[in-house]
Amino acid sequence: MDLPVMPPVKPMLAKPAARIPSGMHYEAKWDGFRALVFRDGDEIRIDSRTTKPLTRYFPELADALRARLPERCVLDGEIVIARDGRLDFEALLERIHPADSRVRLLAQETPASLVAFDLLALGDGSLLDAPLSERRAALTEALSGVRGEGAEGASGPLFVAPATDDVEVAREWFEQFEGAGLDGVIAKRPSLPYRPDERVMVKVKHERTADCVLAGLRVHKSGEGVGSLLLGLYDDSGTLQHVGVSSAFTASRRRELLAELEPLRMESADGHPWAEWESEEAQAASRLPGGQSRWSGGKDLSWVPLRPERVCEVAYDHMQGARFRHTTQFRRWRPDREPRECTYAQLEEPVSYDLTEALTGHPGTGTGTG
Repeated sequence: MDLPVMPPVKPMLAKPAARIPSGMHYEAKWDGFRALVFRDGDEIRIDSRTTKPLTRYFPELADALRARLPERCVLDGEIVIARDGRLDFEALLERIHPADSRVRLLAQETPASLVAFDLLALGDGSLLDAPLSERRAALTEALSGVRGEGAEGASGPLFVAPATDDVEVAREWFEQFEGAGLDGVIAKRPSLPYRPDERVMVKVKHERTADCVLAGLRVHKSGEGVGSLLLGLYDDSGTLQHVGVSSAFTASRRRELLAELEPLRMESADGHPWAEWESEEAQAASRLPGGQSRWSGGKDLSWVPLRPERVCEVAYDHMQGARFRHTTQFRRWRPDREPRECTYAQLEEPVSYDLTEALTGHPGTGTGTG
């Protein structure tokens, strides 16, 4: 493979916002696996956002892209699976399977599609420094023969992501597309060059979510199954900080989780990022998974250390300092994420608000920021 933009390349990222900004280029936020596609003649390479190879998990997509893409190009897009008129993320998770026979069976039963939304290279030319407006024009022209109006019919499995410069249309998409399994809107500056691994786009989602490192668990008070998952995020120094828990699982799911997570269990906390939390001094000084507090009422808060190798997505309402204010809601595992990617940078910055106005209904001198 010899392209003007060579793998590995990490995709351009987005930072969260509370509302859709004006004066931007807008696209729907697809609920799938982010993917960079490299084609050089018969060679096709599909990489995840962490640069891990995805090609073997989507053989039907690799064949389709080889037939439909320009001879030499690099695309940024999202791998999705549509089922019963909605995007089905669980069907994507099933593809990450070690058995090739299983992958190929699923490729026939639930074929994947690629929604392309950016073009990094075409022919012998790199487009990384070109503004988004030029890259978008080049993308639509290059894929003009395969453009479709939706995820079903048309000329899938390759689609060009719908886009608009009208903020009112974007707001309509935000409200309407949720029913189809999409989870928000992405906004980009038309003049934006492609900046790998930088959070220079804006995403507005229907709920706040975060990708967290699973680093431990507590056994349920009944003694059966998982009571709560202990979550971590890496700070700027590279330290894994405890940020909260996820719980409220059904009895059957608690038992399933305990068996599922058994391979990650550590015999002791030695070598764990939170090993020092075993000491009484550390527990007295900080709010730790195994420590007592005035709220614990003497309950057993002992925890089971897990190797911090798995990432899960959780929903949360807001932060209090560096931690989640309330218990989070488990959404799903994210095998397409690396634990080291789980940093505070992904979290939505809370909107500042004038407390005077909140308490009295009269605006003060402060200003709100998003």
